[in-house]
Amino acid sequence: MTTFPDLTDDELLRYSRHILLPQIDVLGQQRIRNATVLVVGAGGLGSPILLYLAAAGVGELRIADGDRVDETNLQRQIVHSTASVGTAKTESAAATLQRLNPHCRLVEIDQPLDATGLEHWAEGCDLVVIGTDSFASRYDANAVCLRLGIPLVCGAAIGLNGQATSFDFRRDDSPCFACLYPDGEDTELSCSTAGVLGPLVGMVGTVQATEALKLLAGFGEPLVGQLLTVDATDLSWNRFRFARRPDCPVCASRPRTA
Repeated sequence: MTTFPDLTDDELLRYSRHILLPQIDVLGQQRIRNATVLVVGAGGLGSPILLYLAAAGVGELRIADGDRVDETNLQRQIVHSTASVGTAKTESAAATLQRLNPHCRLVEIDQPLDATGLEHWAEGCDLVVIGTDSFASRYDANAVCLRLGIPLVCGAAIGLNGQATSFDFRRDDSPCFACLYPDGEDTELSCSTAGVLGPLVGMVGTVQATEALKLLAGFGEPLVGQLLTVDATDLSWNRFRFARRPDCPVCASRPRTA
């Protein structure tokens, strides 16, 4: 069993409302404090993900995004401010998170990550959370996390609809992203062309942050093999189950539960 350093008095106070939860307790908070997480995307989804993971005390957050803050981002990307317009999103996000929790180590990766970059920055991480609107980046992250045997939390939001799911490659029964979307590809549909409701990305990103903390602390049942969707029009939530595909070109060769 892994032994973690004791929480300091300051940490016991700061994270006391987590520690009071029997599902987390001191050990769960220690696991969160000693975790390293790569968050790909510091935009609409990345904002609540980063804010809640930093507030929860994740030991190291690696923030990857190659964009600059634009005024059109501010309607939904709440980790940034008007004063950040024109600066790197990684720099803007890190400044906000540093003010929120100075105990969190922040690594700024001011570049878009291809498969090679994802492999490099995911090495040594306990978890990857992806909040970009690119199918290609999700496929790349899926393949990298599969090879490294670490969990991946995915989310998406466009217009008035959002979705989230998790893949835990420490479990041999976990499907992969290609099992869920075997024929997915990028289209012209994006927030810049289709629009998106500001609070919707907050709802989905908060689900992703919750999934990340569950996987890190080791409690509850994550959305492995389940796709959670939300329609902001009537605030309806639905859950769809999916399984590993025996013909999946990405994960079919992995061991399978009897």
